[in-house]
Amino acid sequence: MLDFAGNIADADFQLFDFLHRGHCFYDGKAQYGDDEFGRGNFYAQIILKPAVFKDIPRKFRRFGLPAEIFIEFLKTNKPCDFAFIQTVMTYWYLGYEEAVRALKMYWPGTTIVLGGPYTQICPRHARNLGCDFIWGDKELDVCFRTKDIALPRWDLYSSPKTAAMKITQGCPFKCTYCAVPIFNRGFAAKPHDKVIQELKFLISLGIKNIAFYDDSLLHKADEILKPFLRYVVENKISAAFHTPNALNARFIEEELADLMVKAGFKTFYLGFESSADEFQKQTGAKVFDSEFARAAECLRKAGADRKNICAYLILGHPKFEIQHIEESLGYVSSIGVRTMLADFSPIPGTEDGKLCEKYVDMNEPLLHNKTVFPIIIYGVDKVNRIKDLCRSLNKRI
Repeated sequence: MLDFAGNIADADFQLFDFLHRGHCFYDGKAQYGDDEFGRGNFYAQIILKPAVFKDIPRKFRRFGLPAEIFIEFLKTNKPCDFAFIQTVMTYWYLGYEEAVRALKMYWPGTTIVLGGPYTQICPRHARNLGCDFIWGDKELDVCFRTKDIALPRWDLYSSPKTAAMKITQGCPFKCTYCAVPIFNRGFAAKPHDKVIQELKFLISLGIKNIAFYDDSLLHKADEILKPFLRYVVENKISAAFHTPNALNARFIEEELADLMVKAGFKTFYLGFESSADEFQKQTGAKVFDSEFARAAECLRKAGADRKNICAYLILGHPKFEIQHIEESLGYVSSIGVRTMLADFSPIPGTEDGKLCEKYVDMNEPLLHNKTVFPIIIYGVDKVNRIKDLCRSLNKRI
């Protein structure tokens, strides 16, 4: 039973995670081993390429645990009253469809609820997958803003090594390529005591690597992040923190950088996108090159490992003519920072998604695929040339 504040009463849960790398399926398979921060590869199968990709010179893969393992899970467990399917990327919908199909076959009396970004961005498309209900992120936004926030159920995993946290929700910026304004009404933060309670819970489970998936982790840092960092430092919490969802370099100053390093932040991914001022101005003015350079220097001065400071640059943006991506790669390298190319995914409901309508059918979520869109924009030869340049420059750092 769920009430509208997000509390859970009289409910037993079973969890199946297709992307759970701690599953026994991976035992003894060296190619899927963890790196120093618990990261690694997922099992993947090459499958038949959908017709919309016939002109894309790439193999099409299904990532995650094999379908047979999920079917065995359904066969050997008592059917649940409700099955909640978490979605993420819109172009992963074939996987959601696979899960719905299996649930209908093996647990025919179960009510299927689909939720997450895909359902919010493509609600009409999501309704055609055969689920019973769609749970949008607007409901989750309401829950986040209450003081009665339930702990995330990381305890449903057996001996988890890594976990994700969010201590804020939403973003004050309105970048033209970003879906965050679709999901959230403004910016909000969890109460500090709830954040500490969640941290203690993760540590009690033996989790050593925690990734922050906040959209604007550093916004209002004096009020939100810095008290968290001071708590971690003062209480000698032993954990490694990571920032895969990108940090806004504009907010990084000496005190914040010092606190983050002392608290145990190990990887710093900075959103940069381009060194071209005109591109930044037209896409949200999130950060300019001088601000980015200052942030990188603050992190190095604080003791961050140089090899773990990385800049995201968009590859395949529809305004590629003013992005100057090769020059941007050179600029990032010149200040001693590695680059990770973030393949552009066109998102319906965003300003830049509208620009993409002249390249792809935005009503087909498969064409939101971030591997495909840069090839459509640049062609495969230029994409490969840009990626080769990125690898070459990174080797110098």
